[in-house]
Amino acid sequence: MEEKEFDYINVIPMVDVMLVLLTIVLTTSSFIASGMIPMDLPKAKAYAGEVLKTQTIEIDRAGNIYLNAMPVSLEELKTDLGAMNKKVPVLIRADRSISLQNFVSVLDIIKELEFTRISLQTEEGK
Repeated sequence: MEEKEFDYINVIPMVDVMLVLLTIVLTTSSFIASGMIPMDLPKAKAYAGEVLKTQTIEIDRAGNIYLNAMPVSLEELKTDLGAMNKKVPVLIRADRSISLQNFVSVLDIIKELEFTRISLQTEEGK
């Protein structure tokens, strides 16, 4: 008996299996990322520590400084930040058209008070 040669390989079953596997992976990864899988977490009596809320410093186009949406002067900013935990995350949002000196003054205060978690918010450029 003669053997027939393969003219082509049927890949449709392989594609079906790969799509099913892809669906399973995407479904489980989205549950893990969003925390949708129900969990009964263990209880602990020890306090984990202070919850550190991000402090936002904004500098608008006119050079006005805001701490958590409240207007402050440089001196008030220094006083308010001085009373906070130095591990608190600080986010700086500054208008792109401000004077560099305004930004440097705010950054000097943060640096002088020895904050360790500082970030600058930007937008993606094109």
